[in-house]
Amino acid sequence: MVDFFLSPANTPFTIALGLMISFTLIEVVTASMGMGLSDMIDSMLPEIDADIDLDMDGADASGPGSVTKLLAWFRIGEVPVVMLLIVFLTGFGLSGLILQYLAVSIIQMAVPVSLAALAAFLTAIPIVRICGGVLGKFMPKDETYAVSEKSFQGKVVTITLGEARVGKPAQAKLTDQHGQTHYMMVEPDEDNQQFAQGDKAIIVGQAGAIYKIIGCTSAALTD
Repeated sequence: MVDFFLSPANTPFTIALGLMISFTLIEVVTASMGMGLSDMIDSMLPEIDADIDLDMDGADASGPGSVTKLLAWFRIGEVPVVMLLIVFLTGFGLSGLILQYLAVSIIQMAVPVSLAALAAFLTAIPIVRICGGVLGKFMPKDETYAVSEKSFQGKVVTITLGEARVGKPAQAKLTDQHGQTHYMMVEPDEDNQQFAQGDKAIIVGQAGAIYKIIGCTSAALTD
C-alpha cells in the first residue's frame, strides 16, 4: 500500500493530500493562537457578495464582473478560502488516487499522470462547489454583524507579527464592535514612525490591501 502512494503515477495526489494535512494543521495551530490563517487571508480579499446571481452561461460571462461571479461560484466570500482550499486538495487527491487504484485493478496499469490529474481536477471543482454550499449553511449569516472594511478607519489595531515601517508592512489585528477579529497588513502613514509587535495604532487610510496607521497616544482609545 505504501508503494501505491509513493508511485510516480500518484505523486500529484499524494502531494495534494500532504498539503491538505499541512494547511489543516496550520489553521488549527494559528486559530488556537487567536490569529487563524483563514481569517488573515479572507481579510486581505476584496468583499464579495455571496448572494450574487450567477449566470455562467450569460452574455456577460466575459464582462468586468465575471471574475467576481466566478469567485462567488466557488463560494469565496461565503466560506473561508483556506477551508475551500482544503476541500479542493482533498477532492483532487482522493479522486486521483481512486482513479489510479481502479485503473491498476482493472487494466493492470496506471493512467498517465497528466490525464489522471486533469480528471481529478475536473472532479474536484464541483466538489468544492457542493461541499462549499454545505459548509456555507453553518457559516454565520447574520448581516447585522457584517462590517465593511471602509469602517475600519479610525479604529485601533494591535501589531501581531513583524515590525511596521514605511514600505515594510506588518500584520495587525482589529476587533470590531461585534467582537469579530480582523487581520490585516499595516504600515505607518509617516516616514519617521515604526511600530513593533504589541504596539497599538490607529487606521487613518488604506492603499490597496495595506492600511495606513499612526501612533495611538490616547489611553481612552486603547482601553
